[in-house]
Formats: sequence, structure tokens, C-alpha cells
Amino acid sequence: MAISSDVPIYPISVAARLLDVHPRTLRIYEDEGLITPERKGQKRFFSQDDIDWLQCLRDLIHKEGLSIPAIKRLLALTPCWEIKECAAEIRDACTAFVDRTTPCWEQTNIACAQT
Repeated sequence: MAISSDVPIYPISVAARLLDVHPRTLRIYEDEGLITPERKGQKRFFSQDDIDWLQCLRDLIHKEGLSIPAIKRLLALTPCWEIKECAAEIRDACTAFVDRTTPCWEQTNIACAQT
């Protein structure tokens, strides 16, 4: 049985090793709001989807020369409901969809955080 790519199975040390970065780098990305790993107590766990996203971030930073603030501005232009492909009834009730002045990852009580 294959494990789904969205299941957080990698502790931060393994995720860092897979990405060839120091674990502190992953904590910085988390502090900047670019990734939200699953928490189990004080431990962080990452899914394969998280690893893929982090590799994309690393490429944007090191190959394309983008800064973290620039990446955050770009992400603000791509709403979460397009990424997560929310159903219309969920999207219409979501505060991230209704209030588009704040990036969805900075809002609380958003529908996609509950799925």
C-alpha cells in the first residue's frame, strides 16, 4: 500500500537531509509562513508534498534569485482556493475568499485549513 503524498512522515532532520539544507533553514521558512509542517508535540513532520514545495522554494531562491519577501508577494497573488481547488460552497463561505486584502495564509478560520 502506497503512502499518500500529503501524509507527514518525515521528521525535520530527514526533510533537511532530503533537501540538503540545515534544519534551521526549514524553521526559517516556517517562521516566514512559507510552510506549515504538521506538529506532533514539539516535533515537526513534513509530507512529500511539503518536500516538493520546499524544493520549489529553494529553486526560486537559488536559481531564480528571488527573496523570501518576493516569494510571499507572488504567493499572495495566487489564492489558496485555486491551489486547493475548493468547491464553490466552501470557497464562498471562506474568509480568505471573502476578504482578499490579506493573504490567505495569514488568516484564521479559513475553510482550507479545516480540510
